[in-house]
Amino acid sequence: MRILIIEDDHKIANAIKKGLEQESFAVDVAYNGQDGLGSALSFDYDLIILDRMLPEVDGIKICEGLRQENKHMPIIMLTARDKVSDRVDGLNSGADDYLVKPFAFEELLARIRSLLRRPKELKSNIFKISDLSLDERSFEVTRTNQKIDLSQKEFALLRYLMANANRILTKDQIMAHVWDYDADILPNTVEVYIGYLRNKIDKPFKNLKPLIHTVRGFGYKIGDK
Repeated sequence: MRILIIEDDHKIANAIKKGLEQESFAVDVAYNGQDGLGSALSFDYDLIILDRMLPEVDGIKICEGLRQENKHMPIIMLTARDKVSDRVDGLNSGADDYLVKPFAFEELLARIRSLLRRPKELKSNIFKISDLSLDERSFEVTRTNQKIDLSQKEFALLRYLMANANRILTKDQIMAHVWDYDADILPNTVEVYIGYLRNKIDKPFKNLKPLIHTVRGFGYKIGDK
């Protein structure tokens, strides 16, 4: 999952980025409103963390502008302004959640996971496909109750695939949601990491149906269909 932070306080922005990367999210940062709005309009982010008080373009205008452009990714607005009227303005501008500074990173993370959760498809923090299970809180992945060790990037890729189970995902979609803007990505990077996952998810379980599929000419999907 790829997240954009728009925050002019470098210390806060970098601390959030570091914390989210440790949770296997891909994270981009913009330190002013103009750059943030440009990035949000240019890339397909899964969620945006948006400071309200920003130089050049403030958070309210950014939020309104994104909704006018039919950008419907979840937005969490951060601010030091805690009056009811301030929260109402933020939510009315199109934000999905509103968090007052200072805040605990654990609360921000919980709110992010809540917004990324699909109520009709995911009732908990656990993704399941057939006998494969991924717990995004404990970072535990198992198949037939056998633990599978993954690197952070392998985990992020598997989480994105499982969040879109039985959907064909192109290489461009995968790169846009699993790697951040500054990542050093080669043309075959996605193919290589799909291979890593197959070696851990499918090949050791020869008596079970493979779950990771290549759809030639289109991309990849995970599922038992």
